[in-house]
Amino acid sequence: MAILEIKDLDVRFATPDGDVHAVNKVNLDIGAGECLGVVGESGSGKSQLFLATLGLLSTNGRATGSVKYRDKEILGVPPDALNKLRGSKITMIFQDPLTCLTPHMRIGAQIMESLRIHERLPKDEAEKRALEVLEMVRMPDGPRRMKQYPHELSGGMRQRVMIAMAVVCGPDLLIADEPTTALDVTVQADILDIMRDLKAELGTSIVMISHDMGVIAGIADRVAVMRDGEIVEAGPVDDIYYRPQHSYTKALLDAMPRIDRPEHDAEGAPGGETILNVNDLEVRFSIADDAWHSRELRAVDGVSFSLRQGETLGIVGESGCGKSTLARAVLKLLPETPGTVLWLGRDLAKLRPGELRKSREDFQIVFQDPLASLDPRMTIGESIAEPLRALRPYLPKSEIVARTRKMMEQVGLDPHWINRYPHEFSGGQNQRAGIARAMIVEPRLVICDEAVSALDASIQAQIVELLIRLQRETGMSLIFISHDLSVVRHLCHRVMVLFLGRIVELAGRDALYADPRHPYTKALLAAVPVPDPKHEREKTYVRRTGELPSPLDTRSQLIFLKSKMIDDPAAEQYRPQLLEVAPGHFVAEHDPVT
Repeated sequence: MAILEIKDLDVRFATPDGDVHAVNKVNLDIGAGECLGVVGESGSGKSQLFLATLGLLSTNGRATGSVKYRDKEILGVPPDALNKLRGSKITMIFQDPLTCLTPHMRIGAQIMESLRIHERLPKDEAEKRALEVLEMVRMPDGPRRMKQYPHELSGGMRQRVMIAMAVVCGPDLLIADEPTTALDVTVQADILDIMRDLKAELGTSIVMISHDMGVIAGIADRVAVMRDGEIVEAGPVDDIYYRPQHSYTKALLDAMPRIDRPEHDAEGAPGGETILNVNDLEVRFSIADDAWHSRELRAVDGVSFSLRQGETLGIVGESGCGKSTLARAVLKLLPETPGTVLWLGRDLAKLRPGELRKSREDFQIVFQDPLASLDPRMTIGESIAEPLRALRPYLPKSEIVARTRKMMEQVGLDPHWINRYPHEFSGGQNQRAGIARAMIVEPRLVICDEAVSALDASIQAQIVELLIRLQRETGMSLIFISHDLSVVRHLCHRVMVLFLGRIVELAGRDALYADPRHPYTKALLAAVPVPDPKHEREKTYVRRTGELPSPLDTRSQLIFLKSKMIDDPAAEQYRPQLLEVAPGHFVAEHDPVT
């Protein structure tokens, strides 16, 4: 029996430029205890389809057609009637938990709210149920978490709270809208594992909305593929992945980078000259406990590495491990720090301000959010040309415009768009502009800080291929920072794994992916979803309890070497050493894994 039946659902939004047709005559049904995966790129109508289903469209939106919950029409019914279903029988988990949780309410109160409203439970019973559901979603130390506020939790823990809120009333149907998109790969694996358990143990029907074909492969029974507001293909998960019929479905699968096989033949680290040497680099911040006391946070703790001309070094690790801080320290965008950064043999810390400014022609950075890193008041052409105007002010205006147009063409932007503004471009086009801005001064080193993580798989693939092509044409070196290990395998020659500011493994790409030695590296690789349903069904994942250890606790560095840990959070601890276990393959000391 179908829990939810959607027939001829049509969604339009009235705008000053005319109607936007977001969902076009969609037909879907979700069975009891079934997980339906809905995939498609940004703007395909996935979210609007289910926001319309729950009566949550914005005021300029209108929906027509039919939506039935257990054979009862719910499209267009008064809000009071819908409110009896929303939050109790049908619930929704949104992509960004921080913006969905009420910042001034404690976690416990937010979970108990639906119990008090829908089931009218007394406070003590609601609190008991809330603690039970926190345990179900593997939230450690439930009683303490109940008293905390959203800002006190990590992204993964906030998403667990959202899941707890969604299931506390025992819903028939749970709609999850990109619930793992902003999470680290290990946290993502935990959340997907929790949702599989909910489906198996409670019989909850689930709609999983995602642009990640790997995520859908591991949880869905059936899949619907959306493009431009229409379902272009639907069927059992194995049919969609192994026997796709529509060209768009095939394109989505082809665009997904796969960690189980590299698609780009990185011929090993190039043998050019060493252009960058980083030795024992540290970045420390003072974190206030209260008005009188503070503790030292070692965001980067004794990192050393080198980079050759034409080489791509991948830096991976979970949020908070120090990847972006390391990049900024290398570029001297942070106050003076211990350790040395040698660029072409010169210590950047010893350069005078004018010399350092001149050297910035050699190294540039591409940021994660292309729209936020471009000035909305400047045209794309002005933004791309800005480094030329700042670092080469002697160039005539005509030469700057000519170079800007040429650079736009190199990165796949039409030079005729030179006077358009960032809001007139897609995310992928804005990221191309960010790359053009970095490349226009012909740098020898470009640092990409999560430069493709916010993009759809097909756009991501285009940007990665663009970087590979530009590297071949110019011989530049790349430092590619990412939490996506599949993309890193596709692009990089060597890979560095960071854990709480320290290197735990550093090796050539093929060696690290084929023979990971450190437990943390193994955990990261094991958690990466693969767009292969059979592989995902057979994969065993070791569940992790709790959160990533606090970098303020000195014991955290020895979580993999507990034999040398001093059980005192303030004590000076032993520092695991990097050992060369094979030529060019370095691994931090760790206890044997039993």
